[in-house]
Amino acid sequence: MNYTIKKILIVFSFLMIGFCSHAQSNTGWISLFDGKTLNGWKVGDNASTFSVDSGMIKVNGNTAHLFYIGPVSNHNFKNFEFKADVMTKPHSNSGIYFHTAFQQGGWPEIGYEVQVNNSHTDWRRTGSLYGIDDVKDVVVPDNVWFTEYIKVVGNHVIIKINDKTVVDYTQPDNVPPPDKKGPIDSSGTFALQGHDPGSTVYFKNVMVRPLVN
Repeated sequence: MNYTIKKILIVFSFLMIGFCSHAQSNTGWISLFDGKTLNGWKVGDNASTFSVDSGMIKVNGNTAHLFYIGPVSNHNFKNFEFKADVMTKPHSNSGIYFHTAFQQGGWPEIGYEVQVNNSHTDWRRTGSLYGIDDVKDVVVPDNVWFTEYIKVVGNHVIIKINDKTVVDYTQPDNVPPPDKKGPIDSSGTFALQGHDPGSTVYFKNVMVRPLVN
């Protein structure tokens, strides 16, 4: 094998490795987190709240939000399936936002939050479509991994915890969306929430499957 062909094969191999790290073509699920860095994600104020620890996104610190700004769907998702493996420590609070947009600080002004909270003082528990269709029961305990799944098609949202449906919500056409959130039938990116210094939450296997608009 001559040097030129060998060099081409090496370059091609690296390209394929990079491609495979972002997609699982046999299922359509695409990874948004490489397990090593926060590449493709952006946080404004209090960036130290988010770190990578042993293949997980660790969330602990002052209020902050980590927004996906990577190349998948140009970080603009309308209809999709999203899932992540999550573990909460006692008295912790976090959330997964969808149809949101990067902002430097404060609570996201647009988009919808799916709650992550099994034992915090906030009564809205894991799986709640926050402030819209809230879950009062504790579905999973702290200190164990669970899968949080979100599906959005048009104005319809389904949220599952470990394959158990906890929210099945359709936004009425004749009811204006709350605050500045905008209609569910919109688009935007995802964000992970750092709620407060007393909260420690871990995320891994953060994945999306875009659906036909």
